[in-house]
Amino acid sequence: MTSGRTLSVMAAALVLAASAAGAWACAGATPTAVPSPTSARSTPTRLGAISAEAVKQVPEADAYAPILHSAEWSDPVPLPAPINTAGAEDSPFFAPDGRLYFFFTPSLAQPPELQLTDGVTGIYAASAEGVGWGEPARVTLQDPGRLALDGCAFVDASRLWFCTAREGLEGIHWFTAKDVDGRWAEWELADALLPQDGQVGELHFSADGQTLVFHSDRPQGAGGRDVWMATRQAGGSWSPSVNLADVNTEADEGWPYLSPDGQELWFTRTYRGSPCVFRALRRGDRWSEPELIVERFAGEPALDAAGNLYFVHHYLRDGVLIEADIYVALRRG
Repeated sequence: MTSGRTLSVMAAALVLAASAAGAWACAGATPTAVPSPTSARSTPTRLGAISAEAVKQVPEADAYAPILHSAEWSDPVPLPAPINTAGAEDSPFFAPDGRLYFFFTPSLAQPPELQLTDGVTGIYAASAEGVGWGEPARVTLQDPGRLALDGCAFVDASRLWFCTAREGLEGIHWFTAKDVDGRWAEWELADALLPQDGQVGELHFSADGQTLVFHSDRPQGAGGRDVWMATRQAGGSWSPSVNLADVNTEADEGWPYLSPDGQELWFTRTYRGSPCVFRALRRGDRWSEPELIVERFAGEPALDAAGNLYFVHHYLRDGVLIEADIYVALRRG
């Protein structure tokens, strides 16, 4: 969901920033650097970017608290500070080294052109420290003085995949970055490394890298947004993308996650008027009937190495989304 609208926000931000900065170059052209509005000031911080009027939301005051429908996990609770803030935390993902990656923006109400230039919106990473978490650090994926809005993080052993709207390119693209001495560097366009038979939205690779699941609103699907799958062929190319009819409906399905053993497919489905977390189990070359796991404004599921379930919960008041937090449901037994 990435604040419920990752890709649309990025696209809007790209258009608005292009208007403000002049015409951006088309893909493949050499762009002119656009100074960031934050470049002349001290480095902004997550907490410093959140409005002083913002009030941290708590479960006790949540009229639409998430509902767990499985006995495999304990009741979900929000992660403590410094992960969650009065801003919006979204898109949790665990890297093989155990670090938690997520998306942050100071406010769900902040217009996209400000997200693009505020110096804090983007991908963050944090490590567990004892029973809590260390201070999240922003993952820098653009050269100083150049504009980019990054999200959709997926990390394997040595590479970070991310979607981005950035100066010099039209639209939204997939990029990769390499782990160079413990930091992400050498980012480059990666669209050509993905299936070429249609749009590839937020994605997840299997642990062996041979299977790709992603969401897309291709017209051949069952509904507005569906989950698709492709498998790597000899030579490294991808098979034609297959619509996962076992899990897709006329509703929206997306933000897929494959368990490390490849036997569980997790995803977000619009159900009873809000995003909900579902899980399907592999049955040979098919998937079981999806099971509702977490209901009410919950999405983008991910598991850590212990099988604990993480997801995003949005707080709703008077029909308006006001905050997003990362929740965890601990695996029982």
